[in-house]
Amino acid sequence: MTRMQNLVAVGDNCLDAYLSHGLLTVGGNALNVAAQWRRSGLAARYFGAVGEDPEGEVVLAGLASVGLSPDDVERLPGDTAVTLLSEESGDRKFLHESFGVGENYMPSAEHYALIARADWVHLGTNANKDLIRRLVADHVPFSVDVSTAHLALPLEGVPLLFASGPDAADAPVEPLLTALRAAGAGQVVLTCGRRGSYFDDGASVVHAPATLIDVVDTCGAGDSFIATFLTGFHFDGLRAVDALQKASIAAAQTCTHLGGFPQEPRPLPGWLPAKYASFITDPQGA
Repeated sequence: MTRMQNLVAVGDNCLDAYLSHGLLTVGGNALNVAAQWRRSGLAARYFGAVGEDPEGEVVLAGLASVGLSPDDVERLPGDTAVTLLSEESGDRKFLHESFGVGENYMPSAEHYALIARADWVHLGTNANKDLIRRLVADHVPFSVDVSTAHLALPLEGVPLLFASGPDAADAPVEPLLTALRAAGAGQVVLTCGRRGSYFDDGASVVHAPATLIDVVDTCGAGDSFIATFLTGFHFDGLRAVDALQKASIAAAQTCTHLGGFPQEPRPLPGWLPAKYASFITDPQGA
């Protein structure tokens, strides 16, 4: 990079509770992306919201440990997002997933003014629709991760879209790429698990293979991919295919440890399983 970039991630955070390990990590798409940028020595900020609860305190401590500022995170009445996981051999089983007070997060006017001046903004999954429209209207360079909810958000004018695609070798990716660009996305990155990733800019589609590795945990691998691709493609001058490959390597490295970024997992506090006991005994929460 020729100069220090001003990078911002906005949106989701959560606590990942690994019930099978008795451990707790801090994560969430937007938070993980910002954490990976900070770990790379970049000037990055994370804007989001947590509840006024013990879970919120854990999230704030986790993001502070990688150099992100807790002052950029709003404390709101209600619950912090929590994901309950049962994990075996790297495969995750979701018992419960809540978005908490960060769901549909819209930054305050003060925070939006800072966000709009960034060199690049990344919106996490379940982004606020009005925030997307406002960033488009204000010509802010940004990306958003829609995961598997491909057309749930307004995509008209979105500069760069990240989405999850089919990992089966015989499933065509072209129809999905075409649909996402027809919905208004300028450029699309489609990640397809072991099949690798694709980049479509409207003129051509390029592909990079996945980086295979012995998996400990897949949590946050896609977020590391996003953080690495964005800096490589937009600021380091890499060709799309090279940025995809570099991002694939970063994603594979994230699969070698618990959590979306390297951190010391916390022992699962007794109050958390007690609070979500109904979901642990009955995944439907009945």
